Amino acid sequence: MDAGSGVKKHKIDMTQGPIMRNIFLFAIPIVIGNILQQLYTTVDTLVIGNYCGHTSLAAVGTSSQPVEVLLCIFLGIGTGVSILISQYIGAQRSEQVKNCVATANGFVYLCGIPVGILGWILTPAILDFMGVPADTREAAQIYTRLVFCGTLGNIGYNMNAGILRGLGDSRASLWFLVVSCAANIILDLTFVAGIGMDVSGAALATGIAMYLSWFVSVAYIRKKFPELGFTLLPRKLHKEELRRIIGIGLPIGLNNSLYSFGHMALQTLVNAQGSVFMAGASVAGRITGVAGIAVQALSAAATTFSGQNFGAQRYDRLRDGHIRIPLANGLVTFAFAMMLIGFRTPILRIFNKDEMVLMYANRYVVVMLFSQWIYAIFNVMICLVNGTGRVRYTTIVNVLMLWAVRIPVASLINRFYDGTWVMLCFPISFSFGLLCMIGYYIFCKSWREILFQEVMPERFTDRILFLKKLHF
Repeated sequence: MDAGSGVKKHKIDMTQGPIMRNIFLFAIPIVIGNILQQLYTTVDTLVIGNYCGHTSLAAVGTSSQPVEVLLCIFLGIGTGVSILISQYIGAQRSEQVKNCVATANGFVYLCGIPVGILGWILTPAILDFMGVPADTREAAQIYTRLVFCGTLGNIGYNMNAGILRGLGDSRASLWFLVVSCAANIILDLTFVAGIGMDVSGAALATGIAMYLSWFVSVAYIRKKFPELGFTLLPRKLHKEELRRIIGIGLPIGLNNSLYSFGHMALQTLVNAQGSVFMAGASVAGRITGVAGIAVQALSAAATTFSGQNFGAQRYDRLRDGHIRIPLANGLVTFAFAMMLIGFRTPILRIFNKDEMVLMYANRYVVVMLFSQWIYAIFNVMICLVNGTGRVRYTTIVNVLMLWAVRIPVASLINRFYDGTWVMLCFPISFSFGLLCMIGYYIFCKSWREILFQEVMPERFTDRILFLKKLHF
């Protein structure tokens, strides 16, 4: 069977039909899936907040940052896989779809095992760097190390989710998460509320559930896309495909990793305010994370839309979508954020009853949610550019937004004003990122050439040669 024929039966074709209809159809399963992913950390916070002390709650909140630093670079590689596959689908390159999928599967093991071991070893040094308070240190170390043990399953699931998004199938990941989220809730209640394992039980529950979602995703791909020859264990790495995956995914991954490292640096400023403020920020993160669900879903849809239409040379559709999709994301995110602001207090009380914790959490939520729409617009603009393989400028923008704006502003707030208002650095950096992407849209000549050309330039008559030149 031809790889392309099997794929078409299960995908949303972004190169045909109403643009926003396809975007929302593609995004809806991701929205539900992201809600379930938020439920992972929310259940941990809810159970620990009600059955353990505020130091355990602070430990869970601060421990997520170092894990993300090492994982994000490889999750960026998964985004690169999604971009390449979507371009190959648009260009009808069935053999290269198979090779890319096989290479991505091998890459999971090549990275997942070393990262898990490295994370376990470096945990004490990472927590020292973050300035974790003494009353939170032991719980944070236990939680971080156990979460690193789930690295292979985490990378494996996210790589497979990237493969499926590139194929145009966004619904499957939802069912994987339904299974794993149900397992996480049951295990959380068993290990923490039932057995009393505290943060170690929450970490074990999350890790086991993530491995389960990985195994389910492998089984799904094998059943629905047998023409891809997908296996649990790796079989072959194609050097050319690996070079392309790294060429697109590594800049995105490094950007994500630097971004998470920056968040870890910001966490040191949060930690400097004490465990009560840490707990408030951790609780607030559960609400602000939910508000970002639409951003992530429509951004993933935008990447696939851009990749498929770029590969199919549908520059007219790229031109139509490059304004409409960001504006839609901004409007949806703003509406959702305003709703959450209205109900923030009763929601926060579910997680913790301490009045000081709730005061800090309320402040954090309001500042973040009022600015979330800015992030929604510029992030989708970045994803549309990334979908064409042009990742250098967007990487630079993200790095500058974090290291030249957000962290310096946060440090100034902490030093000269009040460290419990450190979250004000986010809306300032979001605004900087939006201005940079508007400038790119208006003034970048090569981007304008892509949007306004109707046929492939003569000097790039071979489609794959054209893609290579843009990627590398």
